[in-house]
Amino acid sequence: MVRTVDITTTSQWRTLQALGAAHTELGLRRMFVGDPSRVSRMTHEIGDLVVDLSKHLVTPEIVEQLLGLARFVGLTDQVRAMAAGERVNTSQDRPALHMALRAPPDAVVVVNGRNIVEDVHRVLHQMDKFTRCVRAGEWLGATGRPIDTVVNVGIGGSDLGPAMAYEALAAFHHRQLRCRFVANIDAADLESALVGLDPATTMFVIASKSFVTSETIRNAISARRWIVDRLGAAAVGRHFVAVSANAQAVEAFGIGPENRFDLWDWVGGRYSLGSAIGLSLMLAIGPEAFRDMLGGFRTVDEHFESMPLECNVPALLGLLGVWYRTFCDLPTRAVLPYCHGLRSFPTYLGQLDMESNGKRAGVNGAPISYNTGAIVWGEAGTRGQHSFHQLLHQGTTVVPADFIVMARPSHPTRSVDREVHETEAHNDQLVANCLAQSTALAFGRTAEETAADTAPALVGHCTFPGNRPSTMIMAPRLSPSVLGQLIALYEHQVFTQAAIWGINPFDQWGVELGKTLANSILADLNASATNEQNPMSAAITSTTVGLQPAATNEQTSVSAASHGNHDASTTALISRYRSMNTG
Repeated sequence: MVRTVDITTTSQWRTLQALGAAHTELGLRRMFVGDPSRVSRMTHEIGDLVVDLSKHLVTPEIVEQLLGLARFVGLTDQVRAMAAGERVNTSQDRPALHMALRAPPDAVVVVNGRNIVEDVHRVLHQMDKFTRCVRAGEWLGATGRPIDTVVNVGIGGSDLGPAMAYEALAAFHHRQLRCRFVANIDAADLESALVGLDPATTMFVIASKSFVTSETIRNAISARRWIVDRLGAAAVGRHFVAVSANAQAVEAFGIGPENRFDLWDWVGGRYSLGSAIGLSLMLAIGPEAFRDMLGGFRTVDEHFESMPLECNVPALLGLLGVWYRTFCDLPTRAVLPYCHGLRSFPTYLGQLDMESNGKRAGVNGAPISYNTGAIVWGEAGTRGQHSFHQLLHQGTTVVPADFIVMARPSHPTRSVDREVHETEAHNDQLVANCLAQSTALAFGRTAEETAADTAPALVGHCTFPGNRPSTMIMAPRLSPSVLGQLIALYEHQVFTQAAIWGINPFDQWGVELGKTLANSILADLNASATNEQNPMSAAITSTTVGLQPAATNEQTSVSAASHGNHDASTTALISRYRSMNTG
């Protein structure tokens, strides 16, 4: 939605600027004492999630002004427009319909005269049939043996989501089927993934919407060679499947049309876990658990679409993000899951948030005059407590934090009473640490309190300022449904922030310039080589050249230095690389 009124001229914006300039004067201790109902009023339930916002540096006035901004930009209407299939990805003139990926079969979302929900469930049915076959040992490799290992080859959203979810849902894995994930173009990534694998029982899932993503295709070609050298070229059709919109390139690679799982241009990579990009995950956890995850997504989708703003949890979280980044000038946010299964969740959210909202231009292309896009990072507790939590508690930079914790262990407990007791004891200690960190950040320890049991010379060192805001998200157990709820919660938080900031969260032009420059530099790095000397390059060229679909986000051209026309530093480094390679 292109604005006709500058949001920075609104009364809400000006009021929030003044309140933000004085945010360091807010006191959580004082607010808790003065408002006995604060916790109950600021704690919300959404599906299985309990979300406590009471430890944030906000007053009712601040919250009301933030809600006023949401009403000004028409957040509710923007949500409805996205869900209905309007072209909210304005720079690419596309819808953004990740919510349609988890819509029920009887839903109707029409794009270009077609109900895309029918397409979604057609692919889900194809995935269901395929995964049941593989999981039952009925899909046989070229030598007649069933598959025991799936290697997902992708990058960005085609890797981070499936890999994160595979770790998170370890308790639901098939006992005889394991998955590995390859994304880095560094050959060591693929090589380490292949260690100990038997080609006769290994399947590769090549995940690339365009099937021309350079890193993914180079890794795919190397994986293909690994199979062909050991099993012959005829084995490719039994050991490779593809998740892609580019049917022609997939077939040229040697994968039959029945083994291509479709994608659509209205699915962005970082929003695609619920699509066929999740094929490796469905192979690992099974169709039923995968559909449970989609149901979790849908629970939060329906909440986001229907609930009033004042009790709409993703909207409130997004508004808090705007408060800290834009009005309090706090540049980062830490995500701290006290759950081993979610150890990769902060990295996944880093892409979701920073690739979506790390923008300096509004939807009209004009520069934005205020801060957008927090730096999202984190680590699983309790490891972080013994590294960077020092800065969170006593550093000079305030870092808002999200704590995520499960009431019960995420992995299945065994039947032996002693082992069950040990598991529960571990979880009690984990939860105690999580709650303690949130409490210490919020309320700290005054110099007077410290002096009561600390040597005078150490009082300054042992005083904690507190007033460090945090969200606490608690769920019963890390199930497929809870994982879906968590992801959707953050997806819609990102959308809320983008709506306030007036940016498009569904494109990522910032990644394109580096890709184009890399192609130019690669040509110079290999200037003395030929395709005959570099068979991998020849294979990639023969597989993809001339097969590209209409321009997609993965392959849009951006102006860059032409072949051989580099800055002095890059030219010198290319020369050094060549000399090191031939020396």
